[in-house]
Amino acid sequence: MSNKLLNVEQTAAALRTADRILVIGCSGSGKSTLAQALSGMFALPYVSMDRDVFWMSGWTQRPRAEALAIVERAVDERRWIMDGTSPGTLPLRLPRTDLVIWMRPPRHVSLYGVISRWIRFRGKTRPEMAENCPERVTLEFLSYIWNFEKTESPEIEQKLADYGSEVPVLVLRSHAQTRVLLDILLLEKSTDRA
Repeated sequence: MSNKLLNVEQTAAALRTADRILVIGCSGSGKSTLAQALSGMFALPYVSMDRDVFWMSGWTQRPRAEALAIVERAVDERRWIMDGTSPGTLPLRLPRTDLVIWMRPPRHVSLYGVISRWIRFRGKTRPEMAENCPERVTLEFLSYIWNFEKTESPEIEQKLADYGSEVPVLVLRSHAQTRVLLDILLLEKSTDRA
């Protein structure tokens, strides 16, 4: 990956002027939670790849051409924060992105995130998912999470290099680092108001 890697403090500064932010990472890593928090802080329209692009009601997958058209329209907007990894759409999204935040915790953290989310929303649809898509966990999905770093991360790194080499990247490896970022931003907001 040839991108400029930012630390948490540099990212907090970059967020003040970023108009288009990607939050990527494994399922259960905290992408949606962070993206929605940043959306609220910076009044950025929030785009969930799961809810707005890939899934339709009843766990019906949107046809690929239609999904890509939605991504193209979304990235053409002036301001947004988008949560979702989807390496196949990174060539469309990265050239329009000001900043990437890559949630990259150990796999047990993502597994815990997915299982606890399943317990919390069991039988219900979570807010960042399409209508009538009650939370579910399968062995195939758990295997995907377990192997994400080995199977998905090399492709993500390659797409970052190929389509977004000028885009700065923050890699968050724990929820503690995420909290530090949010704490810095909240402190700045409260200082600005004072």
